[in-house]
Amino acid sequence: MNGQEVDEAAARGAGMDPDRLAGLIAFLDRKYIATGRLPHFQIMVSRREQPLLFASRGRARQSGEPLGSDALFRIASMTKPVTSVAFMMLVEAGLVALDDPVARVIPEFSRLTVGLERAPLKRPMLMIDLLRHTSGLTYGLQRQTAIDALYRERGLDEFQQPRSSDEYIAALADIPLEFSPGDQWNYSVSTDVLGVVVERLSGLSLGTCLRERIFDPLHMPDTMFEVTDDRVDRLTDAWQLEQDRSLSLADRGARSGWRRSGRFASGGGGLVSSTADYHRFCRMLLRDGELDGARLLRPETMAMMRRNQLPGGADLASLSTSLFSEATYAGTGFGLGFAVTTDPSQSIVPGSAGEYYWGGIFSTAFYIDPVEALIILFMTQHLPSATLAVRAELRQQVQAAVLQRNGDRNGVKGSIF
Repeated sequence: MNGQEVDEAAARGAGMDPDRLAGLIAFLDRKYIATGRLPHFQIMVSRREQPLLFASRGRARQSGEPLGSDALFRIASMTKPVTSVAFMMLVEAGLVALDDPVARVIPEFSRLTVGLERAPLKRPMLMIDLLRHTSGLTYGLQRQTAIDALYRERGLDEFQQPRSSDEYIAALADIPLEFSPGDQWNYSVSTDVLGVVVERLSGLSLGTCLRERIFDPLHMPDTMFEVTDDRVDRLTDAWQLEQDRSLSLADRGARSGWRRSGRFASGGGGLVSSTADYHRFCRMLLRDGELDGARLLRPETMAMMRRNQLPGGADLASLSTSLFSEATYAGTGFGLGFAVTTDPSQSIVPGSAGEYYWGGIFSTAFYIDPVEALIILFMTQHLPSATLAVRAELRQQVQAAVLQRNGDRNGVKGSIF
């Protein structure tokens, strides 16, 4: 960027309306920052790998410091695509297959049952079930069944797990599944289990594995499970919405739990990252697994990841039992690590068929539209994500700013175009 929030020349060159992009910032500032509904936000939009918009608004901490361009955010479930990429790298290395039973690597799962009646599984849980959330596992925050209540009682989806990976798996294996694997879709701790699979197959801690195989090759120095002392002043405060609609501190950056060592490295929700770092990760995804000479995955693997992998080609509206997730359901499938738009005409969020995305419970989100070569990143720290429409509004307004469609599919060198 050239120091401006919207690079007008670059936007026009990329077929985007700079006035609409500037209007988007003004809209978010007026509706969310000026009213105190959000403590802050950071947004980045790029097209054809050219950054077009980057803006920071609001206060990073309760003490009033403005949000810096290099701020660090708890990205929560935006960790899931990262862990999924690490797993697919192991698939490419021949160490595991999508149709392998999970119990092959997690033998603690060899005696899983279904429901409070402890019925037998119709078939084993497979690795692909962990990637697409058809495992039968759940989240305590779903607050729908006696089984997810057991998750809450045992703290199995808390951000700060005191357990080791092995202790976490042992506690989880003692609880029955919500349904037999493959029968339904339910947003869950599946990717936390996948992270343990990555640890056991790689012989490395998840943090070390991700750093050595993803973050270092992609030059993502500010993405980590534990915030180091030299970065703690960049970690924002996190806020939560109270019943009276006010915001209160959920996690103070200066004394954050993300500074503690020895925590369970949650492959489903434990990473901290920056907008710049996660944009590099998104560029790698858009470029079919490669960035700046570092190839993490083959193009055919990436094509598999962003294809709807739900049984029978179903969408989430027909298969989901989940009260909470980071996706809309109609016209949306699920690939290997993120949601995939299968039918834009049914989705309430405009976009292209094949767009893939996910978000986090702190209201962060990313969207990658491979048809339009478009990446949208939104960072903030507001719990829970389901209470605000900001991400859908963001997606809609960026889509409206596209002037020149990629109907000819001219896009990024090395991508799917």
